[in-house]
Amino acid sequence: MTYNKTELAQGLSLPQYPRAAQYDPDWVLTNLMGPNALWLTEALTQQMKLQPGMRVLDLGCGKAISSIFLAKEFGVQVWATDLWIGATENWERIVAAGVQDQVFPIHAEAHTLPFAEGFFDAAVSLDAYQYFGTDDLYLGYYSKFIRSGGELGIISPGVRQEFEVIPDHLAPYWGHESWSYHSPQWWQQHWTKGRLVDVTSAEFLEEGWKEWLDWNLICKRQDYGFYQPDIDMLEIDHGRHLGFTRVVALKR
Repeated sequence: MTYNKTELAQGLSLPQYPRAAQYDPDWVLTNLMGPNALWLTEALTQQMKLQPGMRVLDLGCGKAISSIFLAKEFGVQVWATDLWIGATENWERIVAAGVQDQVFPIHAEAHTLPFAEGFFDAAVSLDAYQYFGTDDLYLGYYSKFIRSGGELGIISPGVRQEFEVIPDHLAPYWGHESWSYHSPQWWQQHWTKGRLVDVTSAEFLEEGWKEWLDWNLICKRQDYGFYQPDIDMLEIDHGRHLGFTRVVALKR
């Protein structure tokens, strides 16, 4: 039996994410792509200093609900940039949300961004940066679009500590893409070794695995966009290794 709208709203209302709880649960579910984008965005912005009027790059924005959230909650301008979802589709969502003067959809690949150097005051990436940002050279390219002193923030699936041998209980679920899941310590070293940024925060979200699992269980009950192997993997791991890594830095 699926949740009714009141039950669904209660399931999506977490005390640690009061801003996200204000959004229509059907809208959040309809526009899902992986983990709950609003929870991730709110978790990231708790460690950032966004101010009204800032220009923000949302790289790998998916269906742009993170960009809409940023515009509504912080009064920033957002360039909602994604490869998999077209700009026209996202524009329709942006207009429907009433933030067409603040959010601008861009269809681009992460290595061919059509922006001026130093244009953005801040950049965020939610459940996307791990697809391209583990490359040793990528931060040098990405950071050139951010002004000096601007913030860069990511949240991506991660692990508490790096391991070279896959734990037995994770082996059935561990695909080649899972090697992009890294620890806070790994990301801190990865970002600081080039001396392009100063990392101000690198941490593992202690409740991240549970939020990831709870979101999948809600999607399963609503029969909407769930992935059973993720549920099985998160249940059997129970926070021992898997979760989310949050990293924030300032461009030098």
